[in-house]
Amino acid sequence: MAVPNSHPPPSIGVIFGCHISSHFLLHSMHIQRNKNIIKMINIIGALVLLFAFLFLSCVYAQDTTTLVPAIITFGDSAVDVGNNDYLPTLFKADYPPYGRDFVNHQPTGRFCNGKLATDFTADTLGFKTYAPAYLSPHASGKNLLIGANFASAASGYDENAATLNHAIPLSQQLSYFKEYQGKLAKVAGSKKAASIIKDALYVLSAGSSDFVQNYYVNPWINKVYTPDQYSSYLIGSFSSFVKDLYGLGGRRLGVTSLPPLGCLPAARTIFGFHENGCVSRINTDAQGFNKKLNSAATSLQKQLPGLKIAVFDIYKPLYDLVQSPSKSGRLYFD
Repeated sequence: MAVPNSHPPPSIGVIFGCHISSHFLLHSMHIQRNKNIIKMINIIGALVLLFAFLFLSCVYAQDTTTLVPAIITFGDSAVDVGNNDYLPTLFKADYPPYGRDFVNHQPTGRFCNGKLATDFTADTLGFKTYAPAYLSPHASGKNLLIGANFASAASGYDENAATLNHAIPLSQQLSYFKEYQGKLAKVAGSKKAASIIKDALYVLSAGSSDFVQNYYVNPWINKVYTPDQYSSYLIGSFSSFVKDLYGLGGRRLGVTSLPPLGCLPAARTIFGFHENGCVSRINTDAQGFNKKLNSAATSLQKQLPGLKIAVFDIYKPLYDLVQSPSKSGRLYFD
């Protein structure tokens, strides 16, 4: 079973710790230790996922207290619950102050001080514990019945960037998922395992690292491709991922949009030379990507029978938080 959580230092490597959560806020503005605000933002993320799940008309009719049999997660640091602890990478969250607000107040590999949005989602769906990081020793036996987490900080849609960062590329995350299915069948039996795979909620969070850790800082890419062209390349990878996941049995997928990348502390520090606040051109790139993501999701849902995709817009709530912090509590800008 998976355990606690964490909170990252202001490095470009950790783009989005808690996603709709404290990492974005703590390094974009000062917070006067208002934990209720942080919890509220995380719960917003969880409720968005839950609403989308219900909207997708998922019915899981078995003797269980959970609304889905399992949660299976792919992506980057926003949803990594400890896989990078077992990799030779710089991008780790295995030291304080990560995890200080989690269950045992110890770092667990989550890039957050408390729970991730996906943890709140699991709580809301009735889970008593969280799906384990697949590379951890906890990913075995009955712990696999509630799902698995394959996410890896510094990963993304660009396979080359993930490999250079010594993260788990999405293609390898899918390979691990296929391996997981075999292990699950041994624990639950083939019939029940197939049911779990079919009825599970799948979550994908990626794209932030591709831009901030790769495109904007890599002249071999940004001198060749415009942001729009690079977005199209990433969307192609997204589409391939969804088709491969569908081929492996995934049918209900929640995908996060990009956040307002120009408001991230790394982006503001490195690229906001003459701007106060967010870097507008980078936010424009994120919006362009999100538009393509929505279009691709709609197209894929039409192409693949039985596939349900919900794109979770995290751009607007986070941007609104940055632009109007006083509406959300005791927040103020530098």
